[in-house]
Amino acid sequence: MALTEIQDEIAKAEAAAGRPAGAVTLIAVSKVQPNDRVAHILDQGHRVFGENRVQEAAGKWPDFRQRFDGIDLHLIGPVQTNKARQAFELFQAIHSLDRPKLAATFARLAQEIGHCPDLFIQINTGEEPQKAGVLPGEADAFIKECLNMDLPVRGLMCIPPVSEEASLHFALLAKIAARNGLTGLSMGMSSDFTRAIALGATHVRVGSAIFGARETVAQ
Repeated sequence: MALTEIQDEIAKAEAAAGRPAGAVTLIAVSKVQPNDRVAHILDQGHRVFGENRVQEAAGKWPDFRQRFDGIDLHLIGPVQTNKARQAFELFQAIHSLDRPKLAATFARLAQEIGHCPDLFIQINTGEEPQKAGVLPGEADAFIKECLNMDLPVRGLMCIPPVSEEASLHFALLAKIAARNGLTGLSMGMSSDFTRAIALGATHVRVGSAIFGARETVAQ
């Protein structure tokens, strides 16, 4: 699908859910995409992008920022504590706060640097052992801990198990956010973003539907 088609689908889903136009932010997931594809989307006026790795973003986005104004970069992949400072420099939002050690690192950096990206806490709604994220039963305590550190927690993020109905996980994420007074919901990808919007998503992460299949990275 073209970028405009995705934008139209989002607008239709917002209207169908009785939500105002523009309630949902489209994050174009540009990880492992060649620069010419990313530049094509930038040329169309889109400015919100998602990257999975700090190192890849560091090699890509400084040049784009010299050519295009207003880029809003979101880190949607895991953060190593030794990459946290670099992440603060590159990204306007981080969607993968998932453990106390990382929260403490972010809080220290926020004090040192004087600012902090918007933060989304990743919840492992499927309780999958191979996947990052706070378990649902531990979410309330971790959210409170982060807020007590004065971290700018804007909402929650999840990646549902591929073998399960995504809507069940979106509904769970929304429930956890609501009871903790959080309004941001980063959920929904290329195959299910309209369902996520129906259940309150404020940010959807769409990659392959915009860019096509990602290129594989040589190991």
